[in-house]
Amino acid sequence: MHLRRSAALAVLPLLFTALACAPQDEGGTTPQGSPSADACAKANLPLLKDGTLSIGTDSPAYEPWFVNNDPSNGKGYESAVAYAVADELGFSADEVTWVKVPFNSSYKPGVKDFDFDINQISITPARAQVVDFSDGYYAAAQAVIALKGSPVSGITSIPDLADYNLGAQTGTTSLTAIRDVIRPANDPAVFEDTNAAKQALLNGQVDAILADLPTAFYISAVEIPDSTIVGQFQPETGQQEEFGMLFEKHSALVPCVNAALATLTADGTLDQLQQKWLSDVVSVPVLQ
Repeated sequence: MHLRRSAALAVLPLLFTALACAPQDEGGTTPQGSPSADACAKANLPLLKDGTLSIGTDSPAYEPWFVNNDPSNGKGYESAVAYAVADELGFSADEVTWVKVPFNSSYKPGVKDFDFDINQISITPARAQVVDFSDGYYAAAQAVIALKGSPVSGITSIPDLADYNLGAQTGTTSLTAIRDVIRPANDPAVFEDTNAAKQALLNGQVDAILADLPTAFYISAVEIPDSTIVGQFQPETGQQEEFGMLFEKHSALVPCVNAALATLTADGTLDQLQQKWLSDVVSVPVLQ
């Protein structure tokens, strides 16, 4: 799953009306109150390694979230956000280390080998039972990707997708959206990672794949130019789906990261980073 800009990348303005909202009532962190300045002083932070902020993400790390599969270069939205949070916490770039964490392992219960993980991880009630989340740093929508000229490329509604073979990466809200929102006649194809899903689309093993909208833009513009984004939709959860940073359950670091995110929201930094990495605006149909 940040400083080169892809001119083809685009995100609808409606996705950015809630840049860093509070997480879902059932899916966010356990309320921990506002931290004191002393508790969030660099020397007092509860870290895996003293003096070092350890941040997890998957490998490969995809654009537009990371650039050149290198989280440490500060390029791409999530890399840039991670370093902005680190700076608010008092860490210089050379005091940040990156840890490889497979997506499906990140939200399993137990001890973590990172301080927080940033990897397009949606805040959900099920995950929040065993891990903690920060406040949201990105409001996500699902997108349907199909090959140009295919029958799916002309679809205009969610019910019409139900007759086609669909797929998504395992453990993602894209896969959940297929099962719970689209409810196709055939069981969805489940892939270990996005690369496998893309190859299945090219091979004709599935008619369409699902991913978050920014990733879909990168896939259609750069990785599979012969594909198109059929449309976007919000999962029917009643609330805006959000990505949050993930922590070991009961981590005392959560309030300090939330305070950093609040500052980055208030001073416009998150907005600027989204505009830089995610938002050359195009119109993508909303599937009803």
